[in-house]
Amino acid sequence: MIPAPSHLAGELDRLRAAHLYRTPRVLEGPQGPRPRIDGRRLLAFCSNDYLGLANHPQVIAAFKRGADTYGVGSGAAHLITGHSAAHQALEEELADFTGRPRALLFATGYMANLGVISALAGRGDQVCEDRLNHASLLDGALLSRARLRRYAHADPRALAPLLDGTGARLIATDGVFSMDGDLAPLPELAALAQGADAWLLVDDAHGLGVLGAEGRGSLAHFGLGPEQVPILVGTLGKALGTAGAFVAGSRELIETLIQRARSYIFTTAPPPAVAEATRESLRIARRESWRRERLQALIRRFRAGAAELGLPLMDSATPIQPLVAGTARQALSWSSRLEALGILVSAIRPPTVPEGSARLRITFSAAHQEQDVDQLLEALDSLGYRNNDNRGTILCRK
Repeated sequence: MIPAPSHLAGELDRLRAAHLYRTPRVLEGPQGPRPRIDGRRLLAFCSNDYLGLANHPQVIAAFKRGADTYGVGSGAAHLITGHSAAHQALEEELADFTGRPRALLFATGYMANLGVISALAGRGDQVCEDRLNHASLLDGALLSRARLRRYAHADPRALAPLLDGTGARLIATDGVFSMDGDLAPLPELAALAQGADAWLLVDDAHGLGVLGAEGRGSLAHFGLGPEQVPILVGTLGKALGTAGAFVAGSRELIETLIQRARSYIFTTAPPPAVAEATRESLRIARRESWRRERLQALIRRFRAGAAELGLPLMDSATPIQPLVAGTARQALSWSSRLEALGILVSAIRPPTVPEGSARLRITFSAAHQEQDVDQLLEALDSLGYRNNDNRGTILCRK
């Protein structure tokens, strides 16, 4: 229920008392392992810049060339006069990267998921989603007015009974779950989708650029193609270091989205300079495999060190390494204690994660160094796990 205007202050007080109040931090320079935040230089482990491309000089140069050529703003929606040659070239290159006939740009990943689900599903249809899906996937189903049915996390056996009955069906899942770092069981989901004649949509925001050959993502990791996963959603503001998102699929799918996806039709196109920057970051991500290799080496180093310290990490082989605290108060306390040591790791609290599973969401970038990982481990050790000071508050689902 939306509080009345006179009650807003009371609702804000309630959030503060529940340790759920949020305040933006101010970044005072470029993204990187040691950004300047709120006037202080910190070693950060909470960015999604997995390949270290957000401040890459070649990407910056491409952005500047794009601004010189196209100006700053696109000035209109794609279907009016906002679709530049830079947008067109990026869509073609993303289609080639993902091995699909077409790709379509959206302003954000949130808008991509809203657009594709609401364009393909409606009243009388059914959308099945993993219980831990990103909010944009859940909201896309709600916006479509289809029946939303949620299955137990990463459990194909829980999904199977939901596919009985009539009505067009769509199954939607994260490829890599943004708060847990684990992978969806995509081969099993693909088999269920094909058996039920249902669409399968995979939002690979946190897999593209990181997993698979050339960073083609979680589908490449499992050896799946367009026949098994007909709808692929990807974002550009994580491993590729820029901004925006895309949907890749068949020609018929993309043409349908152009005609029916409201979040595409009624939105100003992203700046063409961002598209030019993304074209460069995509080229770097594809050719510089050492970035993924370094990232995996850093993850292995961290997990090995965490095991020696007795840290109860969740089961993740991706750059997302959650340390579950349980309560929002405990997660905030850990985050504050780390910040006092010069390390920034954000506390993630409900409703972003389920009640009782507030956590530190530790993330790594190819721009980190081994000594950065060691410094983080030393700081985490100071929280007192060796002496069992905090283990009673930990809730591990895996």
